[in-house]
Amino acid sequence: MKDSLYNYTLRLGDTSLILAQRLSEWTGHGPFLEEDLALTNIALDIFGRAKGLLEYAAKKEGKGRTEDDLAFFRSDREFFNLLITEQPNGDYAKTMIRQSIIDCFDLLFYTELAKSKDLTLAGIASKSVKEITYHKRHSFSWVVRFGNGTEESFSRLQKGLNEIWAYSGELFEMNEDDHNLIKDGIAVDLDSLKQKWELEIKDLFEKANLVIPETLFMQQGSRKALHSEYLGYILAEMQSIPRMHPNAKW
Repeated sequence: MKDSLYNYTLRLGDTSLILAQRLSEWTGHGPFLEEDLALTNIALDIFGRAKGLLEYAAKKEGKGRTEDDLAFFRSDREFFNLLITEQPNGDYAKTMIRQSIIDCFDLLFYTELAKSKDLTLAGIASKSVKEITYHKRHSFSWVVRFGNGTEESFSRLQKGLNEIWAYSGELFEMNEDDHNLIKDGIAVDLDSLKQKWELEIKDLFEKANLVIPETLFMQQGSRKALHSEYLGYILAEMQSIPRMHPNAKW
């Protein structure tokens, strides 16, 4: 079970880390000042969650590594973040549609994880729920705003959904680690979340006049550390300074 808990926690930490890194790319580039600050703060919340999860993963690994070692000294074939988090931001409409899909899932997921028998995971989840509640309200409001705005804002929103939707199915993929930990009351059964997530997302899309793309294929691979070409570029930027100065003290 130790390896399963390490793998599970690492996967959650990686997903939060890469999503936060993507969102941080908007810092200084938001559509207006208040929104620039809002999205930067959301990224910081998610970075904080990533730190807690990776710190716990390092502890469970038991090899003397720290959360910084896990974040900055692994290659792309050692990361297990969801593929949706590494996709390019695109314009603000695409970023918000991606974020709404993730926020809706995360609020359901971390609400359930807060009930985990693993007290550390439950504690991280409880704190995260308070933050994600705001994140979801923020992204959902932007999706509705874009969907009912101008012809261009709606067009950009629909285009963003068309590009990102094929990565949404992976949110509910489970492997042996999940099943092992579900039996012990530690992990979340993702099958139990799917119907509620679908209802909430469909309701949001109806309010924004969006049409769900008709796709028969959902992208997968992150559970086996298989990624799109984008992750390598993210890591190159994120890890460059720590790798140049591995012994630096901040």
